Amino acid sequence: MSAAYVDGMEHRKLMTFRHMIVLATLAISAMPAMAHPKLLSASPAANTAAAKTGTVRLVFNQRLAPATSTATLVMTGMPGMANHPDMKMPVSTAIAADGKTIVMTSAKPLPTGTYRVDWTVVGADSHRIAGKHAFSIR
Repeated sequence: MSAAYVDGMEHRKLMTFRHMIVLATLAISAMPAMAHPKLLSASPAANTAAAKTGTVRLVFNQRLAPATSTATLVMTGMPGMANHPDMKMPVSTAIAADGKTIVMTSAKPLPTGTYRVDWTVVGADSHRIAGKHAFSIR
């Protein structure tokens, strides 16, 4: 074998390897991102004082796994009660038809006070993500 032939084979191997790297990079970047669910918006909005309502909505960026995505509404403060202990509020919780929204519904409008929603969701990547969302009712 001549040196030129061997050099040509090595060059082809190197070019094939480089092409494989480029193709793998393109394939990975074209795959849908398996990102964790993120809270996009909420009603009442975070850290705001809202009018009386009986519904709290949390909207996420992707469909949630209904069996493992939950939320709890906790009253954290009440006017006139300096040392109000945290109190879990009786609400029904469901995933809306869009699959991305947690809806919590109270039988009556929420009383004036401060609230926190403790949520745990699971999305397409199957990782459990938890967060908190605070607001007040005036």
